[in-house]
Parts: sequence; C-alpha cells; structure tokens
Amino acid sequence: MPETKLIALDLDGTLLNSDKELTERTRRALEAAAEAGIEIVPATGRFYRGMPRVVRELSFVRYVITINGAEVLDLSSGERIYSADIPAEEAVTFFAGLDSLPVIYDCYMDGWGYMTASMQERAAKYITNIHSLEMVRTLRSPVPELKAFLRKEGRAVQKMQLFTADITLRDDLLGALAEKYPQFAVTTSLPNNIEINSRLADKGRALLVLAERLGIRREETMAFGDGINDLTMIRAAGTGAAMENARTEVKRAADISAPDCDHDGVARVIETILNAR
Repeated sequence: MPETKLIALDLDGTLLNSDKELTERTRRALEAAAEAGIEIVPATGRFYRGMPRVVRELSFVRYVITINGAEVLDLSSGERIYSADIPAEEAVTFFAGLDSLPVIYDCYMDGWGYMTASMQERAAKYITNIHSLEMVRTLRSPVPELKAFLRKEGRAVQKMQLFTADITLRDDLLGALAEKYPQFAVTTSLPNNIEINSRLADKGRALLVLAERLGIRREETMAFGDGINDLTMIRAAGTGAAMENARTEVKRAADISAPDCDHDGVARVIETILNAR
C-alpha cells in the first residue's frame, strides 16, 4: 500500500460517535497523523459553520470538504478551491415538486441554511434523530416561504435537503428523484433524509480536486465513511475505509473495514497505519 498522505473523514457516524462527540483517543490519533505529515480533511454534508466546534478548532486542519463536495475550502486563506452549485431557478422548480408530498425541506446557500418558518416549526414530526432536529432548529434561518425567498435572492443554492417520517417514501424518492433530475446527485446520510446536490458536487470529486491541488496522488489518499453520500469518496480514494456501522453499499465499495464509530474505528485504523511506518 502506498504511503498515506491525505485522510478524508466523514463526520457523522464516522469521525464522531453516536453522541456527535470526538473522543479523546480519536483526537490523539488525528493529531499524531498530522504530526507525521498527513493532511487531515473533514468531509461532510454540513456547511462549515455547521460543523461541530470541536472539529473546527482542530489546529492542524487546513482544508475541509463541505456540503457533500459542493465546496472545498482552504481555511488559512479563505479561498474556495472548488464549488459546484445549483441555479436558484432549478431549486425553486425542485421544491415546487415536493409541495404535494408529506415532507419538509431546506437549502444551503452561501454557507448557511434556510427553511420555510412553518416547516421548521413542524420539524419534530419529520426528524426522529435528536441531533439532526437540533441542527435544523439552530442552523437554519427561517424565512416566510423558501421558494419565494430563493426567487427574490436569485443566488445559487449549494444543497437542497428534504425530510420525511415515511421511510418507505424516502426509499422510493431516492430512485425517483435521481431519475427525474439527472442534473442532480441524490444521496442520503440519515434514516429519514434525502440530500440533493449538483451532479458536479460529490465528496469523491472534491477529494481528487484537493489531492491534485496538493500534489498528492490518488493512491496516497484514504477516505472513511458510513453513508450513501460517502460512496463517491470511498470509491475515489486510494484506500476506502467503511465503518462497521456503514450502509451495506458502502461496505461493498470499501477496500478495508474499520470498527464502528462508537468504538474509535477511525483511531484504530490510523494507529495501525502509523505503527506500520
């Protein structure tokens, strides 16, 4: 196996445990890898300001892949290394198609979340995970009506997201939306959500763009993940690592497996890599 020079890490269900915590063992492993010259790159569906403070405060993290690959940031300079957005008019049309369904929806724009106020107020009926519910309540600015807001602003959208309490509907929509909107990448990271990005936005593409920028070969990259939105990154990396708690599709695509997120899976694999040097 070529020497690893960059490690990309999904957050929820991968780097963070089920309580959304970064354990001390995992933090120490990341620090040791950084000291060994490995770039540590969080790769998340969240926007940057929505990442946990404990991750944003890691002093050795310079680059982040956010919003499922719609944005790659250099934190030291503020440079947007890569971006892939959705035109406002396409977002409005997409959301209009959801209005007859038992769902609520939001979007990310310019590194922040926006949501129709009445949908935000009803979020607990659609979102079962308490951590996800808290994020929707605190990391979304309520607007009177999201489609009207987007028409007025006219600015591109970085990600669209919907939530439904009907898991069967969620599974049906994953295929139906991907077929109806080929210009979008349709994924999921939670039991009751669907995430929609530009077809040019995915974690795998973002990983390769960043690696090329840093002069790192694909074979020298590693990626950890657990959700469908991590599949492209797992496949793109030189070594893809699936968490034990990962979706079956992710496990099938991975090169290696890691213990689950509640048993320091990321730390254990990194420790093995460093011990082998």
